[in-house]
Amino acid sequence: MVAGPSISFEFFPPKTPVATDLLLSAAAELSAFNPDFVTVTFGAGGSTRSGTYETAKLLKKRLGLIVGTHISYFATLKPDLFAYADQLWDAGIRHLVVLRGDIPVGANPAVYDSTDYFQMTSDFVEGLLSRHSFDISIAAYPEKHPDAVSMAEDIRALKLKCGAGARRAITQFFFDITTFSDFLTKTRAAGITTPIVPGLLPISDFAKIKGFAAKCGAHIPSDIENLFLSSSDPTATAIDFLATQIDDLTNLNVPQLHFYTLNRADLILAAFRKLGK
Repeated sequence: MVAGPSISFEFFPPKTPVATDLLLSAAAELSAFNPDFVTVTFGAGGSTRSGTYETAKLLKKRLGLIVGTHISYFATLKPDLFAYADQLWDAGIRHLVVLRGDIPVGANPAVYDSTDYFQMTSDFVEGLLSRHSFDISIAAYPEKHPDAVSMAEDIRALKLKCGAGARRAITQFFFDITTFSDFLTKTRAAGITTPIVPGLLPISDFAKIKGFAAKCGAHIPSDIENLFLSSSDPTATAIDFLATQIDDLTNLNVPQLHFYTLNRADLILAAFRKLGK
């Protein structure tokens, strides 16, 4: 039997003791997949830095998972970023998802246009690797980053990030498998050989996910929107849709599947059960 893709999961830092318990419960259930790693998100401008660090340590200590954290550079001084990276390394956290980070509403990017701050993710990747031999993932955008001038420009930026030493690129979530396969074709044509890992977002609440999609530029095809809006059983529809995505991507021979869990396990587990896996 040919082995399927490996698995990884993303979690976000919980804000209450109850939310922490729910996170640990979901992560424990998902650990049955023996994930390559799990990651913990990092708020814009480092707003959840402490929570990210503590959550990563908790998942590592309590569940023995290989844990990584997101780290973003926008509006943060280089010495502060390196100090945080050193803290992560000293805590045994070897995996990083390296990002620019969202620009907070009202922030003026020109304020940070100096050598005191990183200006490109590729430079940040190089800087981190010059300090420690992290296992670095970066972001990729099958439908273009919302701030990119064009898809061609976005792919050029992706190639720089890959060339700086990233081991994989994890994509923003998408709805149509063709969107992902077309993106693979474009990246390979651009000479990018770094593994491209599809990111999947279980649709627990279609209205909420539609809002997420609008913010990040992920297009929802009309047939998929109609599928959810006309469903009499949204949970069953979400399970079927995720199972189909998993199956289609497995048939594309992707190396890995990365799930944006929203700190839940139920839909992911049900989709794999439906597939008999």
